[in-house]
Amino acid sequence: MEIFGIPLQAFLGQLMLGLVNGAFYAMLSLGLAVIFGLLDIVNFAHGALYMLGAFAAYIMLDQFGINYWLALVLAPLVIGALGVAIERVFLKRLYGLDPLYGLLLTFGLSLLLEGLFRELYGVSGQNYPVPELLSGATNLGFMVLPNYRAWVIFASLAVCLGTWFLIERTRLGAYLRAGTENAKLVQAFGVNVPMMVMLTYGGGAALAALAGVLAAPVIQVTPLMGSNLIIVVFAVVVIGGMGSILGSVITGLGLGVVEGFTRVFYPEASNVVVFVVMVIVLVLRPAGLFGKEA
Repeated sequence: MEIFGIPLQAFLGQLMLGLVNGAFYAMLSLGLAVIFGLLDIVNFAHGALYMLGAFAAYIMLDQFGINYWLALVLAPLVIGALGVAIERVFLKRLYGLDPLYGLLLTFGLSLLLEGLFRELYGVSGQNYPVPELLSGATNLGFMVLPNYRAWVIFASLAVCLGTWFLIERTRLGAYLRAGTENAKLVQAFGVNVPMMVMLTYGGGAALAALAGVLAAPVIQVTPLMGSNLIIVVFAVVVIGGMGSILGSVITGLGLGVVEGFTRVFYPEASNVVVFVVMVIVLVLRPAGLFGKEA
């Protein structure tokens, strides 16, 4: 049996590999969408925070013997705390100004962090081992899927859906959304809006770091890993709709699959297919697939 001229086994195998890439796109675009949707900040430092998450896990293992499972908790907390410091020291001074100022500031921070780690570790990359519990692979019949990549898909979906539920379906999420729309009114009800804003940016940074820890055993840990991915992730967020959390998750997974199948049908276009889709979507629907029209 064939689908679009591809044997069924090859089709299903490519679908699964696309979901793995899409899981990383979804995780990273989720943090970007949270920060932009709630704070109106175009966070260009997101790729650097992703890189810091991976390096935090590597340093914890190399210097302190902290295993993957503990790093999966500690690294997002450490990078989330760094995100809180960035928001308090730098970004809070830019609220109310043109979003371009925030973009330029976070872009400068990303260059600074990338340069620092290039000086410390070079650009050759560091290996991070797959945790023993997730080593090996499972025969699905149509392909042999590494257990760790299956874990990445499951963990990413769980985190993405949990974050969406927190922001869209809980009282805390309602406070967050209301605080960004009318801070003074929400503060009149006794809600500490500056604290919520600070924790929101820290949460977005923690999500980027979590994606970095998940990526560390799959790809080499290098200072360039964030800058190589962030442009594609921004395209994913634009296609899904700036600020749309669910849109970013669905679009990230979908574009990972599209990119995977493009490698089968027309490999030369696999590096640009995301941007082609972005252009088409912006022409037909400028607000994005799931964004709200102005």
